[in-house]
Amino acid sequence: MPLRSYLNGRVFGELADGPGPLMVGLHGWGRDHRDFSSALSEYPRLLIDLPGFGVSPPPATTWGADDYASCVAAVLDEHAPAEPAVVIAHSFGGRIAVCLAASRPGMVRAMVLCGVPLLRSPGAGRVSAGYRLARKARRMGLLSDRRFEAIRRARSSDDYNAASGLMRGVLVRVVNESYERQLAAIGCPVALLWGSGDRAVPPSMVERARGMFAAPVTAEIVEGAGHDVHREAPDRLRVVLDKVLQMPGSVPWC
Repeated sequence: MPLRSYLNGRVFGELADGPGPLMVGLHGWGRDHRDFSSALSEYPRLLIDLPGFGVSPPPATTWGADDYASCVAAVLDEHAPAEPAVVIAHSFGGRIAVCLAASRPGMVRAMVLCGVPLLRSPGAGRVSAGYRLARKARRMGLLSDRRFEAIRRARSSDDYNAASGLMRGVLVRVVNESYERQLAAIGCPVALLWGSGDRAVPPSMVERARGMFAAPVTAEIVEGAGHDVHREAPDRLRVVLDKVLQMPGSVPWC
């Protein structure tokens, strides 16, 4: 299916119309709209290449999740769906989803969040003594730039090492965000779908975050699945999606 252009070519997405609520897929870091193509193939859907991924150009400045949420809201305003959308989001996309649901409550009917870092992990951003020593040695001319870069890459995530320029700044900004305020403002039904073997965002995140939502929340852990639970268990995702649409606070699906 060919991609459509939104916001004067600043965002591209795959749109499939049909009966029932529109499913909006927000992919994780380093992915694109195809991340949800299989799981949502039978639904009316808008699958977006978030700015800086796929064929959508990067933002002009270092965005945080709130900025991305405003962009997604603008795409939905331009598309003008007849009723609030259901947002299905993975990892980085889930950061955006909670900001969207908190800031534009009339736009989001329900959410399914998969492996999303909703709260900042204890100790995140803490710099080790060894790394501080390496920085000092570099400033003093005792450590070459090449050796320092090797040390930096060894302690950085694969996503950070793969990113460059402005998008590296976006990554640094969002990984230092935490969404307690947004969770407390969300009123639509929410489903949390996690893999038991998720090493990027461990299942303990589910228990840490679920009590912070103002909305009704259901949670399911898929045994044996990892961080890509939405791709490893698409059937479970569809079951959870149907379930969240029947939760209190959600308009019946007709």
